[in-house]
Amino acid sequence: MELNLTRPIIFFDLETTGISIATDRVVEISILKVFPNGNKESKTWLVNPEIEIPKEASDIHGITNEKVVTEPTFKELASQINEMIQGCDLAGFNSNRFDIPLLAEELLRAGIDFDMEDRKAIDVQVIFHKKEQRTLSAGYQFYCGKTLEDAHSAEADTLATYEILKAQLDKYEDIENSVDVLSEFSSHTQRADFAGFILFNDKQEEIFSFGKYKGRTVEDVLKENPGYNSWMQNADFPLYTKKVLRQIKERMSAPKSNMTDEEKLQALQQKFNLR
Repeated sequence: MELNLTRPIIFFDLETTGISIATDRVVEISILKVFPNGNKESKTWLVNPEIEIPKEASDIHGITNEKVVTEPTFKELASQINEMIQGCDLAGFNSNRFDIPLLAEELLRAGIDFDMEDRKAIDVQVIFHKKEQRTLSAGYQFYCGKTLEDAHSAEADTLATYEILKAQLDKYEDIENSVDVLSEFSSHTQRADFAGFILFNDKQEEIFSFGKYKGRTVEDVLKENPGYNSWMQNADFPLYTKKVLRQIKERMSAPKSNMTDEEKLQALQQKFNLR
């Protein structure tokens, strides 16, 4: 079953120096862009991470320091990557927990203000685990009847992930073929940031998920302990987590409007000529 798309969606996979979102770097990125009309565009880059690639990582994906020493850095590729994913939803395998957060870190590090505000994210692994409890290679065999050759090659993993999602839609009639539904189904919890340090509670308020303030709303904590923001901004948290925290603090400092909902609606109608 082909995907029911209203705008392009990016399937992507990262090979990295390790598993730390805050400190590890990309050594390979593969992108498959699927358009609503079914057309596809793909690109794979090797990346010089500008740090040592540990042997443990090279043993998994086969990318060594010698292999990437003359390749462009992520900062040099960032504009091209950002242009390719602009205005697109995102999909991957374990992407909600790892690939999207790490991609965001790399783009922010390169000076590109990446966010997920107008995007949907589909994590094929979450759908897979909710339905079958397997790995990517087993999932490829289960859904597509194929052996995943070249596992841990970013390009092979990306193409396999795309094929698995289409096969999942064929297999599970109770999953609607829409990006909104797939995004919701492939999410475990509502996160305000990618790494899960800041979540949403059932009132859609941001709360901390860790430490002494776990479960408390971010606004209450920042009112009670203003220095907590400074501590997090200077500590080893992901850049996107720090960005979300700054946005909450700025929102708290913004002047409150005394307009009624009806007055706000009228103002919007005037602004955008909606009457």
